[in-house]
Amino acid sequence: MDYTEGSEEHKIARAKKMMLWFGIISLSMSFAGLTSAYVVSKERPDWLTDFQIPQAFYISLGVILLSSVTIHLAKRSISKEQNKKGMLFLVSTLFLGIGFILLQFKGFSEIIANGYYFTGSESTITTSFIYLVVLLHLSHIIAALISVLVVIYNHYKLKYINGKTLGIELAATFWHFVDILWIYLFLFFYFVR
Repeated sequence: MDYTEGSEEHKIARAKKMMLWFGIISLSMSFAGLTSAYVVSKERPDWLTDFQIPQAFYISLGVILLSSVTIHLAKRSISKEQNKKGMLFLVSTLFLGIGFILLQFKGFSEIIANGYYFTGSESTITTSFIYLVVLLHLSHIIAALISVLVVIYNHYKLKYINGKTLGIELAATFWHFVDILWIYLFLFFYFVR
């Protein structure tokens, strides 16, 4: 297939999708590096072996999985030009994303309540890693929420008609990525202690 063929619109869409995938690959490598550093640091004598994942992180896992379903249903509805249904699923995704963020901060407060701190004399390398990785993931969730807000606005303005759904496609791909990333991080912290 010749990637120089096609209309200008198709070339732009292809370029935007490719840029998104380059970003996703870069972010994946960053998180792979952080989790590798976590594994190497486990050999330290001051590493916590009894750290428990907060209950709020378990609930947030369910919330993020549900949000992946709603963004998928939003994309499918918008592709079929079922505008009201699409908007309902987009707004649901937005609220689930906000709920996820609130649950993450609840998880942080559970960690602190158990006597584990991010910085200071009472902090440990274990908790510092966990805070760093989770906060870094949260920053990407916020970016994904901003993309969902842009999609909601554009959908409200009826910009995704006649098959022109690039915006929702890009937002859904990024949303699925941050969801998969959280599943990976959750399972990593669950099994690698």
